[in-house]
Amino acid sequence: MVAFGVLADDGKKTNEPTKAATANASSLIRFHSPATGPAGAKVTIVEFFDPSCEACRAFYPHVKAILAENPAQVRLVLRYAAFHKDSGLVVKMLEATKGQGLYWQALEATLKSQPVWADHGKPQVQALWNFLAPVGVDVEKAKRDMESTRIAEILKQDMADGVALEVERTPTFYVNGKLVSPVTPDGLRAKVREQINAAYP
Repeated sequence: MVAFGVLADDGKKTNEPTKAATANASSLIRFHSPATGPAGAKVTIVEFFDPSCEACRAFYPHVKAILAENPAQVRLVLRYAAFHKDSGLVVKMLEATKGQGLYWQALEATLKSQPVWADHGKPQVQALWNFLAPVGVDVEKAKRDMESTRIAEILKQDMADGVALEVERTPTFYVNGKLVSPVTPDGLRAKVREQINAAYP
């Protein structure tokens, strides 16, 4: 069982990331960020996630449900916070699938197979290729592409933005720039509903 984390234990810790988000609003979304949902949606969820994070994996069905329930109103933007050992390699693997038009299929396969390859003591990230190939990923091409300077810069930028925003754990969610705290499925859903009601009166 995965226990959903609470972002903060006291008011001081809660307020600090909120202030950081206000001061660094331009750091929330970058042109390279993977996104799904209509570009014109008035509600945007930004999630800083680590593909090796068990809580991120557990949250993913809840995020998908929110998008499915509000297909015209809500958009999801993903940012990387590669905190776990070798997660940076997994991020590069995911980014390498973009050129093949298979990013979201690869993300699903990555999270589904996470218990196999993401042992936190000794991750076996190369085993992930075995789960990406069945969704159509050209593994040899992806292995070449993941070494590009462009992908390295994406990871570097996302990690730098996470520092600016004081993202210390995953997942961390923002809805229309507002930090979600506590980080629970119900808390995320409530914040999304609040912003939908405000944007679509």
